[in-house]
Amino acid sequence: MIEVLDLTKRYAGHSAVNGISFTVGRGEVVGFLGPNGAGKSTTMRILACYQPATSGTARVAGFDVFREPDEVRRRIGYMPENNPLHLDMRVRDYLKFRARLKGMGWNRSRERVEKVIQQCGLKDVQGRIIGQLSKGYRQRVGLADALVHEPDLIILDEPTIGLDPHQIRSVRALIKELGRTTTILLSTHLLNEVEMTCTRVLILERGRIVAADATANLERLLSLDGQVLTEIDAPVGELRELFRDVPEVERMDSSPLDGSWQRVSLKPRNGADLRPLVYDMAREQGWPLRELTRSRHSLEEIFVHLTRNRRDDEPHN
Repeated sequence: MIEVLDLTKRYAGHSAVNGISFTVGRGEVVGFLGPNGAGKSTTMRILACYQPATSGTARVAGFDVFREPDEVRRRIGYMPENNPLHLDMRVRDYLKFRARLKGMGWNRSRERVEKVIQQCGLKDVQGRIIGQLSKGYRQRVGLADALVHEPDLIILDEPTIGLDPHQIRSVRALIKELGRTTTILLSTHLLNEVEMTCTRVLILERGRIVAADATANLERLLSLDGQVLTEIDAPVGELRELFRDVPEVERMDSSPLDGSWQRVSLKPRNGADLRPLVYDMAREQGWPLRELTRSRHSLEEIFVHLTRNRRDDEPHN
């Protein structure tokens, strides 16, 4: 759906986007992750034909963004960060207006407006003036606008910014539902936003892509140590003696809890998953377990790890 190669955008000597390359397949929900100023919004504006690039190429659904912008626009639904709605119009009238602007005929536009009103949960407010709606409902109107012409690709730039927790959950659920049938490129600086809605992530830092993979793969990459944590009711001396003779265990640490319970941390050799082994050993010894888990890293930890390493590698002025 998206093919980007060596894309660069410079402003007065400053590179907002610095030679990035990536692809997005049909049906994927991909997150652009990064801090403010990382180049997310600039990349999206280029893909949506809102501004030109300095160099490089970009294609959407096989059409060149720079040479065939009209064909690209027909296939994209774009909701920018600052949702530009006509606040003096009523919801249904606005969506009809937008559908006609996007080239849809009278009958088809009516069908699609009815569909997106249902899809985006706007039925109860369809007759209200947009300027009187809450921020959450305005975001829904923006999503309906992006969807009304049945695009192949939806580009969403910070769709939950400024929303309260209830509104965020509502918009997030809608995005997940849309992702079942439509390709989505979602920009955000909220790490849990990507974790909750996306199957793959592109991490940007200072205009460059520092990671591009499925979230699960990034977690595994950073979690090669595979540390296992367990709470077990057993004598600490017997625990140490038992795990000392297990070749899969590189190191064991323990600390006392309530009564005879111990909290045990086990570091495996070569990233092996120790959980089945610990469970079997505890059952053989008759030791009760009340926790057995393998540590995992959040996207926040992954992002900090990747960007910190990149900054450490860069020369200092």
